[in-house]
Amino acid sequence: MKLNIGGKLKKDGWKILNAQESDEVDYVGNFNDLSRFEEESFSEVYASHVLEHIEQKKIHPTLLGVNRILKPKGKFYISVPDIDVLFKFFINQPDKKIRFHVMRMIFGAQDDKYDFHYIGWNFEFLYDFLSQANFTQIKKVNSFGLFNDTSEYKPYGFPISLNVIAIKQ
Repeated sequence: MKLNIGGKLKKDGWKILNAQESDEVDYVGNFNDLSRFEEESFSEVYASHVLEHIEQKKIHPTLLGVNRILKPKGKFYISVPDIDVLFKFFINQPDKKIRFHVMRMIFGAQDDKYDFHYIGWNFEFLYDFLSQANFTQIKKVNSFGLFNDTSEYKPYGFPISLNVIAIKQ
């Protein structure tokens, strides 16, 4: 089995966990509570633009939860807004409307009660948190080639996401 956390569209071989109920969602629940899943029950876990929605104090236990449900050598695909890219673009962007849009990517669009960002991520921060949760072979990639979602988003001609693959020991 494979788990798409925060997903919205069905894909063969993948189950969806989302905080918001819909016809496509297999499990309604939060990323920070994976207790419903048995240990080592997934070969792959995918989380695109959801880790930034977790409170800072819950990040480590959340990542340990992902590690727990992954099989040995299982892959964790994680995508987050890249604050290094977004901050640099924001500072150098003269257009106020574009800066406002970038600010919403950094802090969350706040369109609903779930769309708030608690933390900003860059590779250095994400690497440290993943390492502390016993992930290895942590590498940055341009694309996962799995889903056409925010991990592939290029509103201004360049990717705004930090895409990382980490392996469970």
